Amino acid sequence: MLSKVSLGRYYPADSFLHNTDPRVKTILYAVYLVAIFIIKSPVAIGVLAGIILLMLILAKITPGILWSTVKPMLPLALFIFVINVFTIKDGNVLFSWKFITVTAYGIGRAAIMAVRLVFLIVATSILLTLTTTPLKMSDALEKLFAPLSLIRVPVHEMAMMMSIALRFIPTLAVETDKIMKAQQSRGADYDSGSFINKIKGYITVLIPLFVSSFRRADELAVAMDARCYRGGKGRTKLNPLKLTVKDVLTGIFFTLLAVLVVFID
Repeated sequence: MLSKVSLGRYYPADSFLHNTDPRVKTILYAVYLVAIFIIKSPVAIGVLAGIILLMLILAKITPGILWSTVKPMLPLALFIFVINVFTIKDGNVLFSWKFITVTAYGIGRAAIMAVRLVFLIVATSILLTLTTTPLKMSDALEKLFAPLSLIRVPVHEMAMMMSIALRFIPTLAVETDKIMKAQQSRGADYDSGSFINKIKGYITVLIPLFVSSFRRADELAVAMDARCYRGGKGRTKLNPLKLTVKDVLTGIFFTLLAVLVVFID
């Protein structure tokens, strides 16, 4: 159910990763993003899975929360797997029929691509959305990209937009679920009929969702204006970010683990 989707939703907890500086977590996310797309051997994938499991333990994220994060992306992972299986022709042929050819190498590569997507979603959730509030994420991005302000890049506004976008992912998921239930109570059917009819049926969801999104954006703009928000210039922080020795050691430790994974590959 869409209302139970945790992708983009903050999971409140008193854990090691929750208390880690968001700037360190953002840098670690970039490091592991590179590692995820570099590795290709089963051993490296297994080691990376162990590191991600360690992060899950340090973040105190329950299996239910993790499953609700990964579950919506499984159809996409399956689609990527199937596309790669049928498009990669190298290696020993296992099955061939007309224009369809399945090879052992193609299955292996397709599995790696699907696993990479799952790792990407899990890493994004652990290091960013589930353990970091949108406000802290905005502050972290603003601090990390502060040098760009020297060339007149609106760093604060860009960080604010990114944090708002992350914040509204679960909100829009809940809104979509409500709209679908309301339309189904009026006789809408999203499960039967041809593919074209299903696409037409989802138009009855997309239009109200767009209207609701614009309404929420307008309400947010009015609320920010009522609180005299005028951009990042001259603004102070109630809880400014403070980098501690623990944060630095955490960043070094997990960076070394990522380097180890790449070297194992």
